[in-house]
Amino acid sequence: MRRLSNEELSKIKPGELTLAAVLTVLAVSLMAVVIYKLFMSKEGSSTVPGGWKFTWK
Repeated sequence: MRRLSNEELSKIKPGELTLAAVLTVLAVSLMAVVIYKLFMSKEGSSTVPGGWKFTWK
C-alpha cells in the first residue's frame, strides 16, 4: 500500500450503485406487490420476509 498522488486521487470515481440502493429498490418492489394484492383482491393473505403477515377478507 502507498499514498496516492493528487492526480491519482482525482481519477477515482465512486460507484453509482450501492448495496443500500439495491436493497431499497427490492424492499419497495416487494411492498408494491403486497399493496397490489391488497387492493386488487377481495380476500387473501401474504407473508413478507421478516415475519410480517397480512390477511384481508
